[in-house]
Amino acid sequence: MLLEKTIAGIEKLDAGVMEKARRHQKNLVKPAGSLGMLEEVAVRIAGITGAIKPVLEKKTVIVCAGDHGVAARKVSAADQEVTGQMVRGFLDGGAAINVLAGHVGAEVICVDLGMIRPLDDPRLRVHRLGPGTADIAAGPAMSRAQARAAVETGIEIAAGEIEKGVKLLATGDMGIGNTTPSTAILAAFTGFPVVLITGQGTGIGPEAMQRKTQIVEQALRVNKPDPRDGLAVLAGVGGFEIGAIAGVILGAAALRVPVVIDGLISGAGAMIARALAPAALDFVLASHLSEEPGHRVMLNWLGVRPMLQMNMRLGEGTGAALSLPLIDAALKIAREMATYDQAGVSDKGLR
Repeated sequence: MLLEKTIAGIEKLDAGVMEKARRHQKNLVKPAGSLGMLEEVAVRIAGITGAIKPVLEKKTVIVCAGDHGVAARKVSAADQEVTGQMVRGFLDGGAAINVLAGHVGAEVICVDLGMIRPLDDPRLRVHRLGPGTADIAAGPAMSRAQARAAVETGIEIAAGEIEKGVKLLATGDMGIGNTTPSTAILAAFTGFPVVLITGQGTGIGPEAMQRKTQIVEQALRVNKPDPRDGLAVLAGVGGFEIGAIAGVILGAAALRVPVVIDGLISGAGAMIARALAPAALDFVLASHLSEEPGHRVMLNWLGVRPMLQMNMRLGEGTGAALSLPLIDAALKIAREMATYDQAGVSDKGLR
């Protein structure tokens, strides 16, 4: 099966190349470690790609979209019809993700995993698994077969983009209400108190926040997701787009391509990916720390450090897009910065 084959194909980072990359960083004309995460990113990408000075020119942001039955319980300030309207905006090129991706030279592709209302537009990738998930406060979001299909769809999408020559992937999302299943996934894996990790999402008020917290707690009681089983967590309290994001991560890892995750929803996908294949997280870079209160807990559980903190909570892949120039900068340092010998500078006590 595709999922099992993909997981089996995820290998460790190239430790030998990473050590060479670390030595190269120490030879550059600067105190060792003085460029902080830029050095860490360059070394990590060397281990992913097998090259000390890689060039990752072609970049794609994959925006996965889906609706959620739990949104009917008013856990969001926006109505569900906004999911399709925003996806239309992505396709037309006028949303924040389009502006930021265009600014950094990345393509944006949109995938319908299960919006309530289908869009008839040839620019949209359609892999619908249903007209939105079921209400997680009343029962499972989806069947186990749908959960597997969501992940495998993400694997296929990642593989297709990489086959076209894409060297760096970024994940984004669209789905009104999707911070609710993301919070439920976070609580399921970490056991963290729901009241401490539930956020405002689209900007809900105190009354809706209390309701959202109670709904997440109810979803966990009703579905009892087993944190040892990634597909069970996804099927119980997840979303179609979250499963696809997990698949993008797995697919990229199997093909040794770095993938940059966005905020809370992309992080939930990364949690599912880690549960299915822990080694996949070696291929993940975290773009930013979201304003969602649970995001810090999520990143700590994933074991990844964010590159940015911009007080953002939009989603769409905007934080991931913003971080792409930092990755380019890290790799340019590795490729273009002079060594001590080349610069004729004494390295005494600096390496």
